[in-house]
Amino acid sequence: MKIIRAVFVPSICLAALLAACTSVDTGGEKAPAKPRPDATTITLDTPMAAPEWATMERQFISEMSALCMEFYHKFYDDQGNLQAVLRWGADDGPDDAFENFTGWPELHAMGGPDELLHTYLKSNDAMIVQYTNARTTVAPVPSGGMFYKEFECQVDGMHLGEWSKIHNREGLSVPTDPKLIERARRYAGFYMDEDPEAKNYDPKLKIIRSVLNGSRGPMLRKANPVDWVGDPVDISKFPAVHGEANYDDMLAHYKEYGDVAGDSFLNLCVTNIVTTAYMLTHDEKYKKWVLDYMDAWLDRMKQNNWVIASYVALDGKIGGPEGKWWNNAYGWGFSPISTAQGSSYGRPADRNRIPRALVGFINALWLSRGDQKYVDAWRNQINSVNSNAVTLNGVTQYPTMYGANGWYSFRPQPWSVGALEVWYWSMKPEDLARVSQNDWVAYLQGQYPEYPLDALRRDYQTMQRHAQNFRADQTTPQTRLADNQLDNDPANGPIDALMQLMMGCVPRPDGGRDGGLINARLRYFNPTLKRAGLPEDVGALVSGLTDTTTTVTFANLNKAQPRTFVVQGGAYAEHWIESVTWNGKTVPVNSTSFTVTLAPGAGDTLTLKMKRYAGDPTELFPWDQK
Repeated sequence: MKIIRAVFVPSICLAALLAACTSVDTGGEKAPAKPRPDATTITLDTPMAAPEWATMERQFISEMSALCMEFYHKFYDDQGNLQAVLRWGADDGPDDAFENFTGWPELHAMGGPDELLHTYLKSNDAMIVQYTNARTTVAPVPSGGMFYKEFECQVDGMHLGEWSKIHNREGLSVPTDPKLIERARRYAGFYMDEDPEAKNYDPKLKIIRSVLNGSRGPMLRKANPVDWVGDPVDISKFPAVHGEANYDDMLAHYKEYGDVAGDSFLNLCVTNIVTTAYMLTHDEKYKKWVLDYMDAWLDRMKQNNWVIASYVALDGKIGGPEGKWWNNAYGWGFSPISTAQGSSYGRPADRNRIPRALVGFINALWLSRGDQKYVDAWRNQINSVNSNAVTLNGVTQYPTMYGANGWYSFRPQPWSVGALEVWYWSMKPEDLARVSQNDWVAYLQGQYPEYPLDALRRDYQTMQRHAQNFRADQTTPQTRLADNQLDNDPANGPIDALMQLMMGCVPRPDGGRDGGLINARLRYFNPTLKRAGLPEDVGALVSGLTDTTTTVTFANLNKAQPRTFVVQGGAYAEHWIESVTWNGKTVPVNSTSFTVTLAPGAGDTLTLKMKRYAGDPTELFPWDQK
């Protein structure tokens, strides 16, 4: 199967026009891909009764893929256009349209059918055109098109992550697609002072100049509610997803969102865009930009008692002339009055979005090949926040927010944002001690052996509930908004157990709405079909993770045919595999990948000895890596 994708032409030139039609090969029977010269191949031929977890994994992938296509055909036309009223805004804007494909790139990259890839690529292209042509009449910035140069014209980091997650994960399946690479370079250029219309970045001070930024540059004035909400709308015609009764309620909700000038931890979501460009192109300038930007943030954290600021003024001063480091929309001190109907109406709602900043630290950890200073910085922040605990009525309470009167919004549990990620990155016992109760971690520690089946059953039920919900939807394209069904995307949420179990993925904060790339201990490729993912009939179960080892079991459910696949260290070849051991036998690997041939009906448990974060991260498939 071939996908024809037109390359965006920013200016008319013969070379661009000649390249304007490219072909991405995504399937079909082919000669096996050539292994790397240093590739190790092992054969597993121990008979294994079909494990229930492996049967469930393959059933899950098959049924989820079918439901995704059913979801698509209900809410999109044959050209990939979203069938809904297109609006601008933080409630139901462009980001939500793209979020309808949450989990699709990962599902294909694990072994889902090529139809998924073809569909989400086609729809991504179509929706970019839709939102380029969609204009506002009242909101000023998107009046010339909600997208400009195939990128949101001006958006905050949280919603940037939500719309760009498909772009950031597209390379899992088509890393050499010229259109993806061309976009990745252009998108990164908006933040590297390469586009005269997008002066988002100050290269001297190493700050992104506004919470609201994009292809039309940063917003340096006060934002008003219309900037956030978009044009007037009779919200009563649509499902009330956000709980606001009318347009005035929507405006009232955003009246406290005015402070946007200056840098914010929320802009660390931008590092996803630039890291993606590096992993696709291996151009050193992208790596340098991410590390320079993150090092500037680490320096500011050190100055601020290791707490990352949500407001860095345009002159580079933390908190501006008054030192209000907690300022800015979505910042440490951001508790706007809720206008949603219900019990919270009229009350302050804490809307600190610091979890979105985590992606900057893992991107820097990847690109620095494992420099633990980025892990240390977030660990220091956890300790710093919790050092401000107080005792109320004999109970220790920990802060979660900071404002003009100091720390507030206390909770009885220690502040643990990012604690799971810090442990996953460091694998240190002392970091594990900070992690709240987590069933997946308990399983990895040998304390919850039933977890794989329980998790798959739980997420399978969630997927079925999503299907029931979207099938019951009676809206029409005229009474539907972009966000009305995104939570019922069959892969949105239910894919998490598959990713944890098959690849050893750390769970994604907020379902990956930060737009981050994948934190995985292993990934798989099919050399026969020259594509990402395990071959059909093969199940994988990661059951142990330590600083230096990964334990994984493979099973071939096909009793008549062998299956061959490549095992890679990390989603992006960031982990070096020293050796593999099974049944008392150890074979040296000394590479980022090796090949496994599973005999019919065979299976076995392997222990991989690894050096984590020792490889240069890349989206290239193993046989294309140098």
